[in-house]
Amino acid sequence: MAQHQLPSGSVASAPSRAPLAAAFASVAGWAFDLFDLFLLLYVAGPVGRQIFPAHSETLSLAAVFASFAVSVLMRPAGAAIFGELADRKGRKAIMVTVLAGVGLSTAAMGLVPTYATIGVAAPVIFIALRVVQGLFVGGVTATTHTLGTESVGPRWRGLMSGLIGGGGAGLGAAMASVAFIVVTLFFPGDRFDEIGWRVMFFTGLLGGALSLFVLAKVEESPLWTAEQAKAAAAPVRAPAKRMRFRDLATGRYRTILFINIAVAAGAGAQYYLTSGFLPTLLDSVVGMSASSRGSVLLVASLIVVVAATAAGELSERVGRRKTMLGIGAVNLVALPLITLALARRDPGDTGTIVLLACLLAFLANAAYAPVLIFLNERYPTALRSRGTAVSWNTGFMLGGLTPTFVNLLSPGIADVPGRLSIFLVCSVVVFLVAVGISPETRGNIDRPAIDDDGSPVEAPGGPAVGLHADRVHEGR
Repeated sequence: MAQHQLPSGSVASAPSRAPLAAAFASVAGWAFDLFDLFLLLYVAGPVGRQIFPAHSETLSLAAVFASFAVSVLMRPAGAAIFGELADRKGRKAIMVTVLAGVGLSTAAMGLVPTYATIGVAAPVIFIALRVVQGLFVGGVTATTHTLGTESVGPRWRGLMSGLIGGGGAGLGAAMASVAFIVVTLFFPGDRFDEIGWRVMFFTGLLGGALSLFVLAKVEESPLWTAEQAKAAAAPVRAPAKRMRFRDLATGRYRTILFINIAVAAGAGAQYYLTSGFLPTLLDSVVGMSASSRGSVLLVASLIVVVAATAAGELSERVGRRKTMLGIGAVNLVALPLITLALARRDPGDTGTIVLLACLLAFLANAAYAPVLIFLNERYPTALRSRGTAVSWNTGFMLGGLTPTFVNLLSPGIADVPGRLSIFLVCSVVVFLVAVGISPETRGNIDRPAIDDDGSPVEAPGGPAVGLHADRVHEGR
């Protein structure tokens, strides 16, 4: 493996005294975040019947996925708000706030009365809670997606990217599967439709409890802390510019932002159309029983952890760009074929279903494992939380809309697999094109930055310190 050398003029950050705590908090924070967010996918049927009743099953499911999309739509706004705070106030304090917010808003969904009880107010209240949850989720990415990679050494950043972005997602989905299996044991059959789905949402409080661990055990990002210390100590030698949120969408960062969003959108759509859609595919299309479905989803979720971590480590050895292009090329053919094969399985053919589900989850999640560190390396420390969170959340927001369109464009359940395959092909093409026009970024997180006109840019909370992105490398 190539050694990572800091370019001339770079400032080496002091290593964190507790990188494992920061890494654990980032992985667990993203896992609990997705656990809370995707609980809805495991209770889509009963929520559709209780909160969004409709004259056809596909319309009811479309309404549930639309409420899921509402939460996803709010993520960029949350990323902008909490990303700004994380860049100025620090990653740790904002992580505590957003983790608690996600847990409480998720649990509140279990308290919403049914449509039969309060009429149209039921879906209105439910969607309002999804909006609140989406804002906090956007803030979680601003902290988990920076604190972990900023706290470990350069050698481990690719692996950490996969472990947080994909591994955290896999762990979150696995925990949701475990919750689903346990809750259905206590509330089987009609009892799950009556009360079990509410208990599923109440388990979201476990994620909120993680904020207490962060508060007590996690240290602030060493890169962020080093920049603050240097900013406070350095004399002001020239008029300084402050990194503002609008800098993301103007000047040299505008093209970077749009390309990054396209990369995240293509990657996110691959996730939502495979792992995200898998609970519904196994339920409504394949027709598996609840217990068998939960077991398949649990195994597939654990495979995601392996796939994402391995792909992240591979990106540290051969580069981010080569890794994403290689996996994307395989996915262009493999994902739609596996989806169609899975949809044709008999619900009793559990062994084949497990194999296909694991292949689907492995390939789709491996594709976006290096995206987190790729985004980190495209922005300087002063703009990293905002840049990474807005790019990731906007892209995944666009990708998260695709399952809703799959349902809306499917006249019946039998039409879903074909539409799903078409959307998968289009998503992988977007991903390949966006990655193809991007530069290699490995090792850039420590590069110094220069503004367009050569003037220094002020770090959050202090005078200019010279810690900014390389003009040539970032501006490509």
